[in-house]
Amino acid sequence: MTPIEFDFLKKFLKDRSGLVLSDDKQYLVESRLLPIANNSGLETLSKLVQELQRPGSRKLQEDVVEAMTTNESFFFRDKTPFDNFKEIMMPHMLEARGSSRSVKIWCAAASTGQEPYSLAICLKEMGPKLAGWRTRIVGTDLSAEVLEKAKAGLYSQFEVQRGLPIQLLLKYFEQKGDLWQIDAGIKAMVELSKLNLLENFSHMGEFDIIFCRNVLIYFDQATKSEILGRLAKLMPEDGYLVLGAAETVVGLTDAFKPVSGKRGLFQRNSTAGVSAARTRPLAAGLAGRV
Repeated sequence: MTPIEFDFLKKFLKDRSGLVLSDDKQYLVESRLLPIANNSGLETLSKLVQELQRPGSRKLQEDVVEAMTTNESFFFRDKTPFDNFKEIMMPHMLEARGSSRSVKIWCAAASTGQEPYSLAICLKEMGPKLAGWRTRIVGTDLSAEVLEKAKAGLYSQFEVQRGLPIQLLLKYFEQKGDLWQIDAGIKAMVELSKLNLLENFSHMGEFDIIFCRNVLIYFDQATKSEILGRLAKLMPEDGYLVLGAAETVVGLTDAFKPVSGKRGLFQRNSTAGVSAARTRPLAAGLAGRV
């Protein structure tokens, strides 16, 4: 692949998904897109780049974007965010939402479903504490392919072994041959749909808790700031935002403030207007991860 072709792919991915690739990621692009080229009957990446520029190549364009967004996930990934969910976020919501008895949660990079289903299991495990409450979990992702897997709720032995305690596996899954089917009740707690994070998502309404982990780290600073500002506008003053352990809001927006001693956990900053975040118009977005 020539430098010009690589530059085209970098711009194409940035425009379509918000993904920012550094010059040292050419090997990654080649390894992920060669199978796409081969499956499309294209002999080289150069021909793939040529085809991407032709009218009517939408399906190929979608395949390229999906190939460049990794969707690795596992149940209760990194553990700490789910501990914070059970020990900090939900206790606060139980107290603060006593009158409405309603909690709405968004997983902005749902991938193959493990994160939203892990949250659903957490809620289920709270038992009587949530009796009479309305809980809603919305999961979105850029990739239609991984969302289909999430909707099926079928996981391999390897997938359920990653982060899922054996007692929860036996309680909320049924073995189907070599696969494990998640409980229908847990699956019904999660709504899944396709969404680009850089698109307008104001129609989704208000969320008390937003999980947006390991997504912003791949955007440039202006895009991170713009998305954080729009996330804040969907949240009440005591809403919680969960980012990846390596992600932060510092230097990007004052619409959120870190929760002391809890890495990756932020709360709406009620003393700051959400308009303080820098904003600019964007056309498409990334909900997967690279």
